[in-house]
Amino acid sequence: MSNITENTNIIEVTNLTKKFGDITAVDDISFSIEQGDIFAFLGPNGAGKTTTIKMLTTLLKPTSGSILIDGNNPSTHQDKIRRSFGIVFQDPSMDDELTAWENMEFHGALYHVPKDIRRKRIEELLKFVELWDRRKDFVKTFSGGMSRRLEVARGLIHHPKILFLDEPTLGLDPQTRNHIWSHILKLNEMEKMTVFLTTHYMEEAEKVARKIAIIDHGKIVAQGASGELKESTGTSTLEEAFLKLTGTTIRKESADALDKMRIGRRMWRRKKG
Repeated sequence: MSNITENTNIIEVTNLTKKFGDITAVDDISFSIEQGDIFAFLGPNGAGKTTTIKMLTTLLKPTSGSILIDGNNPSTHQDKIRRSFGIVFQDPSMDDELTAWENMEFHGALYHVPKDIRRKRIEELLKFVELWDRRKDFVKTFSGGMSRRLEVARGLIHHPKILFLDEPTLGLDPQTRNHIWSHILKLNEMEKMTVFLTTHYMEEAEKVARKIAIIDHGKIVAQGASGELKESTGTSTLEEAFLKLTGTTIRKESADALDKMRIGRRMWRRKKG
């Protein structure tokens, strides 16, 4: 009888580091996520969350360390990995000059979903997020909540194994936030879809995430279930635990490290000229 334990991790990050010149945006972090899990990646502004997501989703190459997404290395199997995940960006990314249907159709074609399957899924997903009756309307006529629901539907059209959600409910009212999460949780349960979430809503993370990692100044300062983080910090809420681990100093909204490098380069060129 074999004693080998099957590896059920769909994401494995080991000693991951990203530097931009002398700036270390992500500093030797490690974590793993099991297939079908809901993982919250929390941190103050400028902590390294977005840079980490960009490396996980093949948009940035690490300086050192390793990443495995569904057993594949993002540096060598970009296309395969991109087909395995969906992503809902923090900033709106829909083409508002297209209709809801056209946005879904374009995205499905981009992921090479066969036409007959694609159109069936578009109908299913638009009904799922309660936008079927608005499928012929231009996205520019949608409210923020409707656009967000459409972005979630678009991210699911190719049935991804992993869904990356970068501040998916930012600026939405509680009713819309609840509506979006009810859809995501159903899909997580029905299809064992892994969810990687960033949010500043601590109660949201506490409610939905089974595992949480907190990053600050590029380093993971704690990880575990919400109850474990509260117990280790002697606090009664996740927000209190978060503040105890990261401090209460207000962080400035700032460009990421790459943007800072670009700004610095432009200033240097002006001085040189």
